[in-house]
Amino acid sequence: MAETQGTSGFGTLLKRGDGGAPEAFTTVAEIYQLGGPSPSREQIDMTHHESPSQYREFIASFKDGGEISFSCNFLPDNATQDATSGVLSIFEDGTKSNWQIVFPNTGSTTAAFSAYVQTYNVNAPIDDKLSLDVTLKVDGVITWS
Repeated sequence: MAETQGTSGFGTLLKRGDGGAPEAFTTVAEIYQLGGPSPSREQIDMTHHESPSQYREFIASFKDGGEISFSCNFLPDNATQDATSGVLSIFEDGTKSNWQIVFPNTGSTTAAFSAYVQTYNVNAPIDDKLSLDVTLKVDGVITWS
């Protein structure tokens, strides 16, 4: 039996660009859960009265870059999360940023994309950590390298 080629997700980083030339990317602090990207493709229903065996027929249409979601320890004074320059700020400004997800595999596979901060949710439970849940809405193509 062959040994697994799988890799732990530990060490995956989400980085936000500063918009400069050349652009510098800074890691969003203390992320503990990262999901996505989740691209999808719309389908156009092309079913007609002569469709074989009365099965629907489809053709591919537009692609949607989907969403990236992450949860982190909420650090309201941290520059990557705060209301001055962090994710809370770019939500309020409605600005699009360049982002990268850097995976911990040997080749440091990177998913690069532009996105808006779509949602953020601060959690302050009485018996657990202060946390922040964020959803990024991808705008355009995701480039893998």
